[in-house]
Order: sequence, then structure tokens, then C-alpha cells
Amino acid sequence: MTNREIAEQCLRDEAQAILSLIPQLDDEFDRAVNLILACRGKVILTGVGKSGHIAAKIAATLSSTGTPAFYVSPLDLYHGDLGVITRSDVVIAISNSGMTDELLRFIPFLMEGQIPLIGITSNPESLLARNATCHINVSIRREACPLGLAPTSSTTATLAMGDALACALIERRQFKERDFARFHPGGSLGKRLLTRARDVMRSDELPVIGPDMPMQEVVIHVSQGRLGLCVIVEDDGIVGIITDGDVRRAMQKLKERFFETPVREVMTREPKCVTPNVKISEIQRILQDNKIHAVLVVDDDCRLLGIVDNFSCAL
Repeated sequence: MTNREIAEQCLRDEAQAILSLIPQLDDEFDRAVNLILACRGKVILTGVGKSGHIAAKIAATLSSTGTPAFYVSPLDLYHGDLGVITRSDVVIAISNSGMTDELLRFIPFLMEGQIPLIGITSNPESLLARNATCHINVSIRREACPLGLAPTSSTTATLAMGDALACALIERRQFKERDFARFHPGGSLGKRLLTRARDVMRSDELPVIGPDMPMQEVVIHVSQGRLGLCVIVEDDGIVGIITDGDVRRAMQKLKERFFETPVREVMTREPKCVTPNVKISEIQRILQDNKIHAVLVVDDDCRLLGIVDNFSCAL
């Protein structure tokens, strides 16, 4: 087999492993979701080896979507870290075989403390599965590894099941984009939802003109303004806006009268305005809904403070 054929087979095997989980979803999955929803403390994930890496990723996904969670190595639990687990917590233990000794050792501690345990294994008859409060089955037919040995399809399936848990919790918690942004202030989504007009608006050398300026001069100001528009102001108040699109349409309509026509006869009255505290996500919606490329930022007296265009919103 060629390299690409091997890669294709691996991807097919792993995709099939994920699809095979669908018939295995049962009441135990619902119980796991409800346990996490009822949790008043933290969700603590643990696992050994590759399962530990998967547990850490699931913990990160849960934490970023409204469920406080973190990963703890079972080895650390035996050397003083058991104190991090309280009766308000839920523990998720991941083991492909369900017979991992390091995990089985602290099950009595959880049972004594009446701490809910969610087991995720490929063996419903394993000790971990039988002693867990609820068990999620992630069994697969075979590993994608050509030798059938290296954890490949099994870890992919477990990771996908962790995502399935997170997605169910997102819906049940009614977790929204705004909530997600609070946990991701450095990402593009966080910037869109947290950045405001005042943070990105252009406020210097604004292309402002008077309503009586003839169109032959307006064309020059629109070009020099580098925003493709001019704001028409009279007595410190905004009376209209003209864009390069307005200029082209006016040229077609007015023909030889175009150059001498005052801008007040061509401008768009009542342009879209926002206050400095409006978020970029809302401005993007305004631009899209109205098929325009810029909004004006104004103060409480409707005086021009700045301009936000599509480029400014491209965070």
C-alpha cells in the first residue's frame, strides 16, 4: 500500500469508530450529563498514558464551555492530591480496558465519600465500569494501527465521546457565544464579542464635508478620505453620508449636471449610527443586514466621534 492508501485506511477506520458509538448511546449517557449538571463543585478527569492525554483535552473543552473541569494524574492522587476531590465534585475516569490499576485503587475512596464516578471504557464488564455511578461505553471493533496495537481508533472514539458530552452540556446549560467569548478573550470570537466601537473606530482626519459642496469637489474628498465615503455635517450635526457607490449612481443619473449638484441632493440621509460602547459583533450584524460597509460612531448629542468600517471589524 502507498502512504496515501495507508492514511486513507486509517482515517476510514477512525471515522467508523466514531460512527459505531452512536448505537452505544443509552441511558447511561443521560445519567452522566445529569450528574455533571447537578455538580456543585468541579468535574475532575483522570486517566493513565494516552487516556490521560484524552482526559486532559476533555477537561479543557468542558472548562471552556461552562463546566469547571481539570485533569489530575492518578499518580499524583496517591501522593497527596486526593484532597482536591470533595463531595461536591464529579470524577470522570478514562481507561480503555477499564482495568487500569492506578484508577481502580482510588475507587474505594470515591465510594466512601459518596463522590459520583463516571467511567468511560471499552469494556462494560470491567471493574471500573461495574463500580462507576454510570458507565459510557466507547468500545470499537479494532484499532486503526496496522498492528492493531497502538491506541488510535480507541483514543479518537473517546475524544469524540468527550466532545459529545460537552455538546450536550452546552445545550442543557444554554451556553451562548457571548459566554464562550468570556473564556476565550484572546481568540477571534472573543475579540468580536468583547471589542467595542471605541476600540477600533477611526477618529482622526475624518472625511467631513458641508451639505452645499458641489459633487466635483466631493469626488476628491471621498478619494482622499481612504474610507470610500464622506460624512455631511451641518452646525455640528450629522445630516447625511455619501459613499463611492452613491457617487457612481449619481453620475449615471445626473450626467452633465453631476459636477455642479450640491451633495445634499445626492447624500443618504439618516445614516446608520452607533454609540462608542456598541460591540463589534453587533456592528457586523448592522453592516450585513443593511448591506453597507461603514457605520458612524456618535456621542449622546449625535456628534460624530469616529467611523467603523468592514476592515476595522476584521479582527
